[in-house]
Parts: sequence; structure tokens; C-alpha cells
Amino acid sequence: MTNVSFIVPAFNEERLLGQTLKAIREAASALNEPSEVIVVDDASTDATNGIAQSQGARVVSVNCRHIAATRNAGAREARGTWLIFVDADTIVTREVVQAAVTAMRAGAVGGGCDVRFGGRLPLYARAMIAAALPLYQALGLAAGCFIFCTREAFDAVGGFDETLFAAEEAALSRVLHRKGRFLILREHVITSGRKLRAHSAREVLGGLLRLALGGRRAFGRREGLEIWYGARRKDPGSDTSERR
Repeated sequence: MTNVSFIVPAFNEERLLGQTLKAIREAASALNEPSEVIVVDDASTDATNGIAQSQGARVVSVNCRHIAATRNAGAREARGTWLIFVDADTIVTREVVQAAVTAMRAGAVGGGCDVRFGGRLPLYARAMIAAALPLYQALGLAAGCFIFCTREAFDAVGGFDETLFAAEEAALSRVLHRKGRFLILREHVITSGRKLRAHSAREVLGGLLRLALGGRRAFGRREGLEIWYGARRKDPGSDTSERR
């Protein structure tokens, strides 16, 4: 029997996936719970699949280019009672994973955690995060890089909303709140700051403004979501800056 399923969606993540899986493996070893790691390889053209297999993960191959559908594909293959979704560019700690499992064991239907960004960020990004992240957490919304929930609650709400190409973690957070206790942990993960380094303030803030003005319909298509679905840009930060 598997208690904990880690689900990692990945598209061309050969540079960061190995470190992510290593951190998950170390955190899982401290749980003393039967666990599994599933990497959902979404049409990668690099070494993502091979790296996942070399790290002992079970690989599920899809061709969605749709983050909600990709996460749901991993959940369908998961055997665990508890699901933990971790982005392929995100480093977990033993503390945050243990806190998530403890919360679910105590009756929580799910939750998220504090988020820190790896590497040096441009000034606009630091200001945006300082303003937005506390608000996001105050609203009880989990960041997409780390969200956990029970299998029972996940199935009851129908998983991630596949009519959305972004903000699917906020939508899942809201519906899980209706099912029971949903909490944002004090413990943190470190997620990559590469998108904030690779895109200008005008691109990021302008894109977010267009989404805000467009409402829910703006999240229902890839157009306008190039930060997430456009061609991967080279990270101007150094490799070593990512995990600090």
C-alpha cells in the first residue's frame, strides 16, 4: 500500500529535475511512510524522461501542454492516499513534506506552504512578490509549485479544473476549502525564479494586468499565457544561483 504520492509535472526540465527529485527522495525517506514519485513527462524533447527514470521515478508520458491536465494525469496513476504536487523546478524540504503529511493525518483536506524564490531576482520581481505572496496566503490559496490534498478530497472536487490553463491551483484551493480544513503551512519550498529573470517587468506585469482585466475567460486559452506556455528562455542567472 502506498500512502504518499509525489506528482511532478515536467516539460523539458532536464536542468532542474534531478535536484527536485533528489530533494523529494530525501524528504520521503524521513517520512517512514510508503511513498512513490510520479513524473508526468508532458511532451519533453530533452532528457527529462531519462533523468526521471534514473532517479527512480515512475514516468507517465502525456502530450497535453496544459498544466491542469498534466497534473490530473499524474493523479490518475497515483496509488497514494495523500497527494503532493511539486513543480519540476521546486525544492522541498523534509520539514515541509512532514508538515503536509501531519496535517492530512490530522484531518486537513489539503493545503500549500510558504514559497521562496531561488537566485537573484530583479527589483520589480522582489516588489511584486512582497506584495502578492502575503495576499495570496491570506486568501488561503496554495501556490502551484507545492500543493497537497487527500485523494478523497481531490476526487470529490474533480481534480484540477481543465478549463483553465493557469491559476488552476487557486481554483483547486477554493473548492477544497469547501470540503474541509485547508491550510497554508509556515514551512517553505524554494522554487525557481527563472521566469522572473527571463522576462521583463513589462512582460510580466503587463501579462498579469491583461489576465486580471480579461477575467476567467483569459485563463481558458494559451494565448496571453506565454510566460508559462511560450518558448523557454535562457535563464540569465547562473546555475548555482537557483537553489540558494
